[in-house]
Amino acid sequence: MHTQNQEMQRGLKNRHIQMIALGGAIGTGLFYGSAQTIQLVGPGITLSYLIGGAVIFFIMKMLGEMSVDEPVSGSFSHYAYKYWGEFPGFLAGWNYWFNYIIVSMAELTAIGIYINFWWPNVPQWISALVALVIITLINLINVKLYGEFEFWFSIVKVVAIIGMILLGIAMIFTDIGGSATGFSNLWIHGGFLPKGLWGLMLSLVIVMFSFGGIELIGITAGEAENPEQSIPKAINQVMWRILIFYIGALTVMLIIYPWNQVGVDGSPFVQIFSKMGIPVAATILNIVVLTAAISVYNSGIYSNARMLYSLAQQGNASQCFTKLGKNGIPAAGVLVSSGFTLLVVIMNYLMPDKVFMYLISIAVGAAVVSWTIIIVTNLKFRKVKKDQTDELKCKTPGHPYTHYICLAFLAMIVVLMTQIDDMMMVVYILPVWIIIMWISFKLKESSKNTNKTRVASKTINEIQ
Repeated sequence: MHTQNQEMQRGLKNRHIQMIALGGAIGTGLFYGSAQTIQLVGPGITLSYLIGGAVIFFIMKMLGEMSVDEPVSGSFSHYAYKYWGEFPGFLAGWNYWFNYIIVSMAELTAIGIYINFWWPNVPQWISALVALVIITLINLINVKLYGEFEFWFSIVKVVAIIGMILLGIAMIFTDIGGSATGFSNLWIHGGFLPKGLWGLMLSLVIVMFSFGGIELIGITAGEAENPEQSIPKAINQVMWRILIFYIGALTVMLIIYPWNQVGVDGSPFVQIFSKMGIPVAATILNIVVLTAAISVYNSGIYSNARMLYSLAQQGNASQCFTKLGKNGIPAAGVLVSSGFTLLVVIMNYLMPDKVFMYLISIAVGAAVVSWTIIIVTNLKFRKVKKDQTDELKCKTPGHPYTHYICLAFLAMIVVLMTQIDDMMMVVYILPVWIIIMWISFKLKESSKNTNKTRVASKTINEIQ
């Protein structure tokens, strides 16, 4: 292993960065989690994604503004540490790492559910374990290979979603699948918003889980070939692509199939084509949703290793995480992050039916903390750069008003979580989690001061 003087390789091209972000955001939230969202809001789910997507776009602009100005691995943990303070940097890094461990666990759980479509007798934990081992090995080889895998994983998802939208449109206007469906499914089963405004608001909680992971764009900045061009371009292009894919795919799906008949056992996309007598489409889609889950887990292991590297550079994690292999990979970070996700294999063994919603709720809570830190850090960053605003190459629109709107929206998400049974506990756990982080930070500081005192005492004794 080499020392921390070795730098990470800038081996990620613009196409890699865009697909990494798509890989992080187009996954289980769309292909599996959308079933729960549809139950809450009905056809109005498209409006939910528009609202959530707009908020996330502004938050990503805030992160992009800082990433272009200072492209480093570890992203907003580094910026929080530099512009807000040591504890916010500590909290940002460890909270993000924890968040992506939970998201990775959710993806591994989904992999087991998708495998059951073909082989219902295969335990979920076995599928999760096999995926974990393969993806960990890919992440240990080199960053370019990771980027290539993620690029092609994401290409599969994107092509499949476009194909599904086109097939759905054909089913709407022709007799493929029986007879032309028309658009009436969007309103004949209780209206566009059958659960009213309250259903729309509740749906936003699960919708926000779908967008968790798009901040990977900032994490890639330290390994991007040309961050000044690739980061802003990736943010702008990824956001409208995600909105088209999410809203386009869900709208078509809800036109060809009644929203109140969508179940929660497996991917709703696979269910619909299977029930409509198109087994080939269902099988192809199951391959796609499986690829999507593997892709997000791939991105999770990648980003977590980089976050541990950044935390170690700040002195907020063990120095073993700063060591890079000959291939520029923070191998210790990859192995430790992968090791923690092994817990989900045990969870899938003990309670396979409940794991997914529990993981979603924890992930949303942790994501809200991460997004809040990005917003506040960007406000602090702007204060420091107030005389250099014109020089910023990726500005956030509507500063600072968009910041306050986004903060209010995130506060609303936390309040709404108290109204969903499976998520209520997370709201009470969040303050406890932040307190644990604060105590950990203080213990780390105390340990650092004790070591400094010992070194000083030893130096004085040697002089004497």
